[in-house]
Amino acid sequence: MHDLHTLQVEPLIRRALEEDWGYGDWTTDLCVPKDGKASAQLVAKEALIVSGIELVSQVFHLVDPSLQVDLQAKNGDQGGPSKPLATISGSARSILKGERVCLNFLGRMCGIASLAREYVRELEGTKVQLLDTRKTTPGLRILEKSATMVGGARNHRFGLCDGVMVKENHIRAAGGISAAVSGLLDSLPPTLKIEVETTCLAEVKEAIQAGADIVMLDNMSIEEMTEACQWIGGRALVEASGNIRLDRLKAVAATGVDFVSTSSIITQARWSDLSLLFEQG
Repeated sequence: MHDLHTLQVEPLIRRALEEDWGYGDWTTDLCVPKDGKASAQLVAKEALIVSGIELVSQVFHLVDPSLQVDLQAKNGDQGGPSKPLATISGSARSILKGERVCLNFLGRMCGIASLAREYVRELEGTKVQLLDTRKTTPGLRILEKSATMVGGARNHRFGLCDGVMVKENHIRAAGGISAAVSGLLDSLPPTLKIEVETTCLAEVKEAIQAGADIVMLDNMSIEEMTEACQWIGGRALVEASGNIRLDRLKAVAATGVDFVSTSSIITQARWSDLSLLFEQG
């Protein structure tokens, strides 16, 4: 896990600020003195897993490089109402102009990290690792996948160029699992693994015989996954996907799979409740 570098996120922050500001901030510019000073504390109003804390500095420094930002938490920390996550001081106007963008980014990222942590805790004591998916908000994938890692998940491929996943429609278009994998083996860079999505034991067998490195068991029952893992017997890594709910995780892990992937840690994560408490300097 690593912090997001300014080079990675500055274009996102710029777009967010442009969207929020439009052609001017009537409220701030007309009722707050230009030379007014203030400080503000970023606080969590509920228990959460801190994610995206580096964006606090990046947002406010892009708004106004003279602002002082003191980060008082790090990614992965347990946050709550008892302690601030960061303090920002300097121009009152600048703090107000960066407030909403900062809270929006952190609310989204902390929410994802907090839900991912719930899933990871449910898998404690097993060998199974939690993976995210490519079901992300367009344009915000780097933030959302960073948040799943902070929560304890591992990233699945970031984009189509990061790995090979032969899914149902690829199989149909290629003329079957064997034909699809054969075509890949002919020209695929040797550093990339081949994953094949399967929906039944017959497809699992075909995928293994074709040379798949990873077999995805898609929307299978607990009984079907158990049978598939026993048949595979370690000849490939196994990923369970589809209908992966928090209350079903332990049962899925017990089937013998190596990974569990779910979009839920992103698509079903609610925003964490954060606030910026403002005081005149």
